[in-house]
Amino acid sequence: MSFKFEKLIIWQRAMDYGEEIYTMSLQFPKHEIYNLSSQILRASDSVALNISEGSILQSNAEFNRFLGYSIRSLAETVTCLHKAKRRNYITQEIFNKHYNEAFNLMNMLIAFKSKVKND
Repeated sequence: MSFKFEKLIIWQRAMDYGEEIYTMSLQFPKHEIYNLSSQILRASDSVALNISEGSILQSNAEFNRFLGYSIRSLAETVTCLHKAKRRNYITQEIFNKHYNEAFNLMNMLIAFKSKVKND
């Protein structure tokens, strides 16, 4: 038995991405624990959380709204990645890895949101 959102590849990818961001954030300085670390964790976790929350709603319009929240949370995560790079908490290589995954996930979210809207 499972919830229908657990079968969504986009939810699975968002879950993986949140875990990758969590692992990366462990390298941030301790003084960022209540600032950038907290912000990037909440934003990246919010991507999958909003997909699951929206999937149980009765209408596609409501689900579409929550997918919009996921997209905004992913954009926030990308901004936090830029902050981490500017502060030299992560290397260019690590930035590129997470940035590229965010880019791919964003495209998936936008395409899925469009499909949900049209169904």
